[in-house]
Amino acid sequence: MNISSSNKISESVTWVGKWTFVLAAAGSAVGLGNIWSFPYKVGEEGGSAFVLIYLGCILLVGLPIMMAEIMIGRYAQHSPVSAMKKAALDSGKTGYWQAVGWTGLVSGVLILSFYSVLAGICINYIGIAAMPSTEITSVEQYAQVTGSPLRLFFWHSIFIGLNIAIIASGVIGGIERMVRLLMPMLFILMVVMLINAMINGDFKAGLNYLFAPDFSKVSSETFLSAMGQAFFSLSLGMGSIMCYGSYMRKSENIFKTSLTVAGLDTLIAILAGLAIFPMIFAYGMEPQQGPGLVFKSLLAIFIEMPLGNLIGPAFFMLLSIAALSSAISLLEPSVAYFEENKIVSRFAAAVILGLLIWFIGIGSVLSLNNWESTFFLGERNFMDSIVYLTFNFLMPLGGMLVAVFAGWFFKPKLAMEELSGAHLNIFKTWRFFIKFISPVLVASVFVYQLTS
Repeated sequence: MNISSSNKISESVTWVGKWTFVLAAAGSAVGLGNIWSFPYKVGEEGGSAFVLIYLGCILLVGLPIMMAEIMIGRYAQHSPVSAMKKAALDSGKTGYWQAVGWTGLVSGVLILSFYSVLAGICINYIGIAAMPSTEITSVEQYAQVTGSPLRLFFWHSIFIGLNIAIIASGVIGGIERMVRLLMPMLFILMVVMLINAMINGDFKAGLNYLFAPDFSKVSSETFLSAMGQAFFSLSLGMGSIMCYGSYMRKSENIFKTSLTVAGLDTLIAILAGLAIFPMIFAYGMEPQQGPGLVFKSLLAIFIEMPLGNLIGPAFFMLLSIAALSSAISLLEPSVAYFEENKIVSRFAAAVILGLLIWFIGIGSVLSLNNWESTFFLGERNFMDSIVYLTFNFLMPLGGMLVAVFAGWFFKPKLAMEELSGAHLNIFKTWRFFIKFISPVLVASVFVYQLTS
């Protein structure tokens, strides 16, 4: 494939608003991993000690790799596959580094195939929380939702349809317009949930749980889990950040922007914990509920609490918005590749890839009713296999290789030019971490997950 300037996706497409990249990248990073996954992992790993380790991993692993992805994307102004190839060739290296970009594209497609099913459940729960059944428990309600393939299939289809519609509308008319709408809505709803936790929850207990460290509960697995959560919550290794970086203006400061995105992502995760755990403690629930925490325990709380039929739908709308802002970033890199190489039009690429993801997702729809039990018992159905392949193999491998390339193969002169707005000491610090710290830590997670 010839990478010429005529194929650059960013020559005519650049984020219009100054804060759009921050909102788009934060939307990519802020997903179910922050509001759904982070709270239950905190519950399982003993609370505040996990949070502190998680924050450290954001700085040591997440921030340097995020800067590297943005840097390569903006330098090449291509989709991840072509960006990795151009950056490698211009650094005097082999073009085979484009395989790293393909790893990200495949990860995004596979992750979105099951992510859309989970996001569909969140959309379904907006109505359930607004008009909860008094005849069955929240646990039974959850079993009904996940045990109905037709219901899962319907909401999975709705969610994929929303993604196709947004991506097909273009970078400016679709993605930028939606993130400028969705992200403020997400923050407003998060503040509403936080105020609710202060009024109706045991906020002191929630604060203690999140911020009073108990390192006696820390093990090697806690470090690895926190590192994995930090890495995955920032949407690294999937091509999303690199692709969004290709639309970033040259005048914007990569270090400050990356720090802002990582900060917003972490803030949302912490606020989610502060919104959820005070309610859990106030109503006598256990925080160690696993993946069903927000669907089982919180629904039961919303049914009992004052104005629960208003607060409950607002919470699940929050989940749905977070899921949608993250999902569009999973589809965009593949669509951008098809578009820049003039394989098909953007609209056709969005429809074709969206339908492919929808079809793959049917496997997760059919297997989700047994997902929780089989996942934790170690028996893998279709959805478990996709989760294992992407989270335990493709994403860590992609992120690790991006770090290795940026630290050891990308010309320092080219990297320095992209970081021209940063102080020299910031560049040197980034180079040290991206060469020696980040790849080693990601590799340790990678090896651990493969051998565990």
